[in-house]
Amino acid sequence: MKKKILAAVLSAATVTGMLAGCGSTASTGGAESAAATTANTESTSADADAAADAGAAATTAGESVVTEPTDLTFIFADGDEGMKTAMNEIVNRFNEAYPDITVTIEPGNGGAYSEFLKTKDSVGEFPDIMEMRDTAMYVRAGKLAELPEEITSLFQTTTEFEGAVYTAPLGGENTNGIIYNKTYFDENGFAEPTTYEEFLELCQAIQEKGDMAPLVVGGQDIWHMGFWFHKAYNDQVLSQDPEFIKHCYEGTKDFTDETVKATFTELQDIMQYAQDGWTSTPDAQITTFLVSDMAAMMYSDTHMFSNIQQADPSFEMGWFAVPSPDGKTRLVGGAGIGGLAISAEAAQDPNKKAAGEAFIKFFFQPENYKLYCESLSAIPTTVDKPQLDVLPVFQEVIDATETADDLAPMWNGRVGDNELPPDFRNFTYKTLVEVLQGTRDIDSACEEMNKTWKTAMESFNPITGTGIK
Repeated sequence: MKKKILAAVLSAATVTGMLAGCGSTASTGGAESAAATTANTESTSADADAAADAGAAATTAGESVVTEPTDLTFIFADGDEGMKTAMNEIVNRFNEAYPDITVTIEPGNGGAYSEFLKTKDSVGEFPDIMEMRDTAMYVRAGKLAELPEEITSLFQTTTEFEGAVYTAPLGGENTNGIIYNKTYFDENGFAEPTTYEEFLELCQAIQEKGDMAPLVVGGQDIWHMGFWFHKAYNDQVLSQDPEFIKHCYEGTKDFTDETVKATFTELQDIMQYAQDGWTSTPDAQITTFLVSDMAAMMYSDTHMFSNIQQADPSFEMGWFAVPSPDGKTRLVGGAGIGGLAISAEAAQDPNKKAAGEAFIKFFFQPENYKLYCESLSAIPTTVDKPQLDVLPVFQEVIDATETADDLAPMWNGRVGDNELPPDFRNFTYKTLVEVLQGTRDIDSACEEMNKTWKTAMESFNPITGTGIK
């Protein structure tokens, strides 16, 4: 009875999420959208049947992964309706396929996920399975279980922390690129640039035309500035020294390095083409700038595709990666440190450990993982990739990650010897804004970063172990 009630509740939650309007990224509006919706509904139903059949086959007589009925709690960041829909559906499929295991979602109510998880931990309600973001912190606290090779082998790449893998990557790290008004480009004979110099020339041509800003930037949200900072930092610093942060901890390098100064210079060259008032524009408004013909291009990740489509289903968008000044294509992507994890406490119970591992493997079966990737515009990380029904522009991003010269997490998403001290990221972005506004020169910005770095190292330094234990 408990099983049937849970399935009904999850099915209702899924329907509610779908009615909220966050469907597959394959939807394109109008009659085409209706056809896509019908096709996707049929596909989802078929996938659900296939998943249930696969699970049932794995749990036939004598093949159950647990020795007694087992309950698992599951928490994820549920602020996105598409995320809720996908997660509820996959959990529902799993519970149908594994009658002796019950996974129960504990809702986060859309709030600050990191704080929600900390609160659950503080009151003794840390989940059995969870979407993990602050992996390093929880690994150091002994809260996560190492994942076995039968799970890690499912992925093209995984991120190790202190020699072990603790998370199954939900999707490739958010790949940033230029999303542009394709109709405007076509009408004016503008082409996608193939070099960094051509990108700047394109921005200049749009600026000289004078009917819209070349770029829209959501500078009011400090994290938005991180997209652009990492692009230039990757071009200038990481291309020369992938372990620059480690060397700063060791004292062999610092932020007066010429490559850091070149990072600021590159961003000055680019940001001269941002819209007026970019420092007071929130990230939530940049879609409006693009679809309302106020700006020709934005630099962001793939979640913007669905935002743009919802804002204007008729808007025709294009995408390209911004080449580096040295001609290379460097993209954010691949497996990061976050993903699905099993708690160390749950792993001490053989049944919960087996059930948790079965859930993660089930989640990443192509027919289930497809639902997640399409709902979240996530780039698959698995070896056995799902066949996605996505917008052509999103497929371009996926293809670009396959051919990029460099594919790695953002500078602030790295762990171990290259993990940033707390708050140093945001300080850097605030300093960047000061440089771009002209209230601070590059030399003084780099000196200020050095001072802040030295202070930060007093409480966090993975090389010496300070702040780790």
